[in-house]
Amino acid sequence: MLAVNYTNLRDNMKSYMDQITDDYETMIVTRKNNKNVVMMSEEAYNNLMENVYVMGNKANYDWVMESKAQLEGKKFSSHELSEVEENE
Repeated sequence: MLAVNYTNLRDNMKSYMDQITDDYETMIVTRKNNKNVVMMSEEAYNNLMENVYVMGNKANYDWVMESKAQLEGKKFSSHELSEVEENE
């Protein structure tokens, strides 16, 4: 996670925005009176919101945790995917 003050951000906005989007960084912009702001890419934000939604529902959370336990316990099987015709 990066941290930068407002003045530095303003003077180097494009560079910081490129770093945030290209390197999947999150940045804290420090401001007076501790009114800080967090900057992240839209992709990172959407991923965060999806995780909040999935993990915010007890049934979804339990399903994910059960799946994780099965994976860690090697209780899974793999198989080849079948091709689907274009007209299906």
